[in-house]
Amino acid sequence: MMAVNFVDAVNAYNQAAEKGLVGKKEKSDPVGDDFASTLRDVATDTLGTMQTAENKTLMAAAGKADVTDVVTAMSEAEVTLQTVVAVRDKVVQAYQEILRMPI
Repeated sequence: MMAVNFVDAVNAYNQAAEKGLVGKKEKSDPVGDDFASTLRDVATDTLGTMQTAENKTLMAAAGKADVTDVVTAMSEAEVTLQTVVAVRDKVVQAYQEILRMPI
């Protein structure tokens, strides 16, 4: 493992900032959004997918929806939930790795 001197890292960051290489965000760059708003958007999309699947299921129970639509909506909801759980696990793992880093 490579040891990084904190003072050298700060100096390198300051030099990059003076040259304009860091600290700038493009307005059209979706990656530049803050992490909390990105999580909020993903949670909203996930809930929307789950609600759509639930509505399709209720419509099918009432005899107003095609079974194919219900199966498709449920599959989308399942894949979305599995993706969210996988991303959450990776974020927790990354956070734990950061906590283990020596300062």
